[in-house]
Amino acid sequence: MKALTVGVATVAALIVGAVLGGLLLGSESEPEDQSPEAGFARDMSVHHAQAVEMAFIVRHRTDDPEVRVMAYDMINTQRAQMGMFSGWLQQWELPQTSVRPPMQWSDHGHGEAMMESYDDMPGMASDAQLDQLREASDVEAELLFLELMIDHHRGGVEMAEAVLPLTDRSEVTYLADTIVAGQQAEVATMEDMLIARKALYDPPTS
Repeated sequence: MKALTVGVATVAALIVGAVLGGLLLGSESEPEDQSPEAGFARDMSVHHAQAVEMAFIVRHRTDDPEVRVMAYDMINTQRAQMGMFSGWLQQWELPQTSVRPPMQWSDHGHGEAMMESYDDMPGMASDAQLDQLREASDVEAELLFLELMIDHHRGGVEMAEAVLPLTDRSEVTYLADTIVAGQQAEVATMEDMLIARKALYDPPTS
């Protein structure tokens, strides 16, 4: 729990730094509608929204304090980042949404593998998986949440890493780096939590 608390504090500090950094960028040319920066902001907002949804679900499906704290921290952190993405688009005078396919701004969005919907973005849970999480409870819900969120975070890291070589905007680089560091740390924590709960849910036979 101490490691989780330290990790959350670090992420919070990085978010504050990203906000302050963004305020100093008025002299830079603004990204255009089809830019990697705009696409990243829109797509990552959708990606974060599903993580927030899953975190809310599991908080209603388990009384485990460790899982509930993890979910609460994800809700607050990712909602704050969603607000920053929305703020960027407003500052750049761009619409919050686009009719273009998701991830078109990255290598994932070109060629035969072009994504048709947000469901195809890295790490996104399916509707069936979300329904399964809503129906689960206690340790079963914790296991499913951790498995889905580990994959979801890995996908988020993949998306954040994809924008880094495509932008020279310091606020975008800073927040993408923040997402990579924060979600990689949470993945490591969740992997440990998952191992512990699998042992509880299905203990070895003697």
